[in-house]
Amino acid sequence: MGKKILIVDDEPNIVMTLEYTFKKQDFEVFIARDGSEALQILETNAPDVVLLDIMMPNVDGYQTLNYIKKKDSLKNTKVVFLTAKNKASDIEKGLKLGADKYLTKPFSVKKIVSEINELLD
Repeated sequence: MGKKILIVDDEPNIVMTLEYTFKKQDFEVFIARDGSEALQILETNAPDVVLLDIMMPNVDGYQTLNYIKKKDSLKNTKVVFLTAKNKASDIEKGLKLGADKYLTKPFSVKKIVSEINELLD
């Protein structure tokens, strides 16, 4: 099996598209519909990369990123924000908080795959 990716987003169509795409790329795919589900998955799995929305119910993307950055077992996990928050100040905040990349919606699937593969190489 290839690399592991955790997709965290509350929009079903985005999740479905990304899950299909990354499975075709030979990734082992984990899905969380919000940050609290992501935290449960991260307790027992250390994915290579987390593709993370910011605006979600319960636990948001910033809180999820903070958890990942504090957990020793996840220190090698890359985090990529994928969000509709596209102002320069949003991007700056996301990167300052520790995201490895910041991508905005709407998105090109090809670009996301390229960015993730580049990050993991």
